[in-house]
Amino acid sequence: MCGIAGYLVDSVTAVSWRDRQVLHEMANTIRHRGPDDEGIWANPQDGIGLAHRRLAILDLSSGGHQPMASACRRFVIAFNGEIYNHQVVRRELEGTGRSFRSSSDTEVLVEAVVEWGVEETCRRINGMFAFALWDSRERCLWLVRDRIGKKPLYFGRTHRWVAFASELKAFWAIPGFSPKVSEGAMAEYLRYGYVADQHSIFDGITKVLPGEIVRLTAGRDTARSRYWSLLDVAKSGLSQRINDETEAEEALLATLRDATQSRMMADVPLGAFLSGGIDSGLVASLMQECASSPVRTFSIGFNEASFNEADVAKSVAAHLGTRHTELIVSDQQALEVVPTLADIFDEPFADASQIPTFLLARLTRQHVTVALTGDGGDESFGGYSRYRNDRGLTGLLYGLPFPVRNVLARGMESVPANVWDTAACALPHHRRPRFLASKVAKYARALRLRGSSERNKAFLSFWNPASLLAHPWLPGTDPFDPPVGLFDSSSEAMQFWESQHYLPGDLLAKVDRATMAASLEARCPLLDHRVIELAWRLPESQKASSPALKKILRSLLFRYVPREMVDLPKQGFSVPIGTWLRSSLKDWAGDTLAHGRTTLGEWLDWQQIESSWAVHQNGGLGESERLWTILMLCCWHERWFEKTIPNRAGASS
Repeated sequence: MCGIAGYLVDSVTAVSWRDRQVLHEMANTIRHRGPDDEGIWANPQDGIGLAHRRLAILDLSSGGHQPMASACRRFVIAFNGEIYNHQVVRRELEGTGRSFRSSSDTEVLVEAVVEWGVEETCRRINGMFAFALWDSRERCLWLVRDRIGKKPLYFGRTHRWVAFASELKAFWAIPGFSPKVSEGAMAEYLRYGYVADQHSIFDGITKVLPGEIVRLTAGRDTARSRYWSLLDVAKSGLSQRINDETEAEEALLATLRDATQSRMMADVPLGAFLSGGIDSGLVASLMQECASSPVRTFSIGFNEASFNEADVAKSVAAHLGTRHTELIVSDQQALEVVPTLADIFDEPFADASQIPTFLLARLTRQHVTVALTGDGGDESFGGYSRYRNDRGLTGLLYGLPFPVRNVLARGMESVPANVWDTAACALPHHRRPRFLASKVAKYARALRLRGSSERNKAFLSFWNPASLLAHPWLPGTDPFDPPVGLFDSSSEAMQFWESQHYLPGDLLAKVDRATMAASLEARCPLLDHRVIELAWRLPESQKASSPALKKILRSLLFRYVPREMVDLPKQGFSVPIGTWLRSSLKDWAGDTLAHGRTTLGEWLDWQQIESSWAVHQNGGLGESERLWTILMLCCWHERWFEKTIPNRAGASS
């Protein structure tokens, strides 16, 4: 995996030595993405500069050095990612008479553009990627991102440049960069705990969307188009349902096998993340099936039993015959990560599973350079219990008159968090829900809402930005909502929204930043676009069915692993933030909030935040995630605007 950065001068002027130095400085901010090599290329006459940091995975020789020019010299590319079908594409190009100097997938990509053009090349390749491509004939810069949004790419106008980079931190290397926080992005962050792909946290800087091609030409308007659209995929899938379960399973298994095997190609050591979940278990199973020797698998666990899935992972590894490594993380080891989070996630980001994800990536990188993961299965195959909230008892409660629902919600909220969590502990460990108090708080919030879309989003929401922001703010329309009437069920409507909003904005951003911070490449077979396209052909009964979630993935996994070993309640991958904020992190959190009030006082209603803090310290319900959102915002602001690294973590009460 790699990191890219660069610029296109607005009006064509010569690129100075200082501009080349800025390219180097931009690249240096993201050297963790590519510690093996750096490349700088600039064309003074055209006012274009490209920078590249390389993590060598395929063709470890200098033949993979970037930026790379096409054989005809028309195109120069800076590429971040992997093209999994590059050997197939190479053979097609060789059939047209083209020859190659290296075994690099980057060379295949740039020569494919020469042969077929940018859009057609994007349709032909299968991979995870973001790239910048300079066309010297048309004097334009192309910015492109993979279909699902696995690799990030920011761009925007800064001073006299249009700049781009894999991470937002590279923009701070540009002289005179003085960003203004986007009110819309701030509101979205406060609601969801991340900044979705239609924004960046700064005005004037945005992200290339998944499946999008951006064309930049000096002095002209930006042109944006899509070469792949989830809306088109969903519409096509709805008209081509695979209702036969046996046919669906065999088709999915064949596609997943190919997706997994293609992601095992590397010239460096390779392994897999393994939790106690369905998705990572299935990926590990398919890897071991494809491998000629034991696959390396990695997991972490915690001393607190309700957050520890290491024993399940170990059992799965033993059954599959993988070479397994686990690390039981102490609270102190986890807490030591907290001061680094604002640097790793250079936009505000508040998914607390960022901590174990980074720890797992760091452990894995000690042994391998590439790791396959199980990310993406929940959104495509119905892995969250909220996908079936309109059915059963919850559905009946939603149908009650609002005054009754409001009374029920108040009753749920009146029970202290520790009572709910104690009740959960009374259940057998293998049936014990994690974060019960937080889930109850979200159910109570959803009971007060009308309409399935807003109810479902309540389970991913923390604050109401309209009341928390100090200045008036009105939400606009959500560009990721499905067209009215497209889906018959709220379950598929929510999967559609989350696949475009929550998946790239939270989950994939988390995995990318956490793994890249450890210089580890993560690959996700379940996010192969062919797998997603097949998933949208499956009826609900094969996905978020009752009683089993991800029914079809479970069925495939049970071919490899005994049902009783992995057929457990979904736990997720997180840490006991609520407990820490009352104990190990209490002093740090209190100091951080106090500092935030002095620096962010004009942005937020601090009375609400301080009330939330008091409620949490008194055992109140559902406040820990809301508080983590504010704490991560404070740390981000301190790191990037005050230019200091928050280091209060680890103080005990």
